[in-house]
Amino acid sequence: MEKKVDFLVIGTGIAGLSYALKVADFGSVLIISKTTVNETATWYAQGGIAAVMYNPDNYEKHIHDTMVAGCFINDEKAVRMTITESTERVKELIEWGTHFDKESSGRYSLAREGGHSEFRVLHHQDRTGSEIQRALTEKVQKHPNISILENHFTIDLITQHHLGRIVRRSHKDVKCYGAYVLDPATGTIDSILAKTTMISTGGAGNVYQTTTNPTFATGDGIAMLYRAKGVVDNMEFIQFHPTSLYNPKEKPSFLITEALRGAGAVLKDVNGIEFMKKYDERGSLAPRDIVARAIDNEMKISGFDHVFLDARHLAEKEILEHFPGIHAKCLSIGINIMKDLIPVVPAAHYICGGIKTDEFGRTSIQNLYASGEVASTGLHGANRLASNSLLEALVFSHRASTHAIEIIKDVQFQENIPTWNAEGTVLNEEMILVTQSKKELQAIMSNYVGIVRSGLRLRRASDRLEIIFRETEDLYEKSVVSEGLCELRNMITVAYLIIKFASQRKESIGLHYSSDYPNTP
Repeated sequence: MEKKVDFLVIGTGIAGLSYALKVADFGSVLIISKTTVNETATWYAQGGIAAVMYNPDNYEKHIHDTMVAGCFINDEKAVRMTITESTERVKELIEWGTHFDKESSGRYSLAREGGHSEFRVLHHQDRTGSEIQRALTEKVQKHPNISILENHFTIDLITQHHLGRIVRRSHKDVKCYGAYVLDPATGTIDSILAKTTMISTGGAGNVYQTTTNPTFATGDGIAMLYRAKGVVDNMEFIQFHPTSLYNPKEKPSFLITEALRGAGAVLKDVNGIEFMKKYDERGSLAPRDIVARAIDNEMKISGFDHVFLDARHLAEKEILEHFPGIHAKCLSIGINIMKDLIPVVPAAHYICGGIKTDEFGRTSIQNLYASGEVASTGLHGANRLASNSLLEALVFSHRASTHAIEIIKDVQFQENIPTWNAEGTVLNEEMILVTQSKKELQAIMSNYVGIVRSGLRLRRASDRLEIIFRETEDLYEKSVVSEGLCELRNMITVAYLIIKFASQRKESIGLHYSSDYPNTP
């Protein structure tokens, strides 16, 4: 079946929904959700959203903190643009119905997280993301021009390649005409034709064994863009959140927000001794790459699978008011954070690279935009500053909407798009092969392409990944399309790109640390 829409949005987190709200008054909008509309990475975000709200904070301080965290390889233009637009975008989020915590005076209660020189993180207890998601979802569902397809999987972008036209990787005229979308319940694949398309599919944490990302974060948007011959960037910079709850049986790993350290919690080794000052004068509030490597080193020294976070000295009122989710979660596994140390371990958390975009969220493919974690805007550089991600999504979705609205009247639907070709494929009953290959891929990435890397590890990862790639492509060519098989292909593509970019960077900087270059900044 073929459907036509002015604005196609793939993904329902803060990036996708805020963009949809902006463009909906100018044409029809269709949003594709891989799961349900609220089941997004945004929903799971605990900490908050960084923005300059009050003195003594100012834009220059926030810009400087962002550049320092990114090791000054950020795109300074993108940084300045994002930070200076932060206040306006957050106020708009509030106007849309988002509730952030306030002090008794009526001022917003601002937290401070690692790498920030001021208190500037707006939050809603320790469930900020779910509050933002609630407000956006309610507003989107009320808009008459917006339709949502839940539990549908986007297989591929539609470009000239599907029209039988050869487009070289360096070609500047690749255009996106929409996407092929699978309904797993029926097995049907629809051609969704769109004048403009926004990719806001989130991250790719599940290429690793331990991740705070929800299970559906499999790098789908990045992989689709790469198959369509689009440009990706900075794929080597994978942020490992230093403090996920150590609970090996649970996936995804439960995040212990950085705001808890901002409130005064301290990292300690297995002997109960504070250790972060050995690595950085900022202690437990150093940027995430430094803290994650320090914990990784302490674990190697001790031989233990975790370190501890000590919040026992925090006031009971502070914990119950600002961190009720963490308190309840820990209690559920027998840990009272008011009395007990919290076992924590680094977990893959955020990919700072992704689909390369310009200041309007435009990708290298015409009529195709990207926003949120899936995009590489230049804001983060070698390491993302805490709580800048939700802000980035708001700013770039807004900017993408202004451009899309401007061009929509001049874009025509592409005619004669072929339907999805499943000729010669059969229903493959050996899906255990997909499950096993996913486990192997995650083991490869965790063991060889994690917090600390080397040329030898990267070569081993590449060699082993090549085998899984060949086996999976052979299975894909013969099998009826399934969501699990498509996810595996996407994960392989993203893993390949991480390894490729990591192998090309001959230095240690930010989130990319190579034991071959230990003395570089």
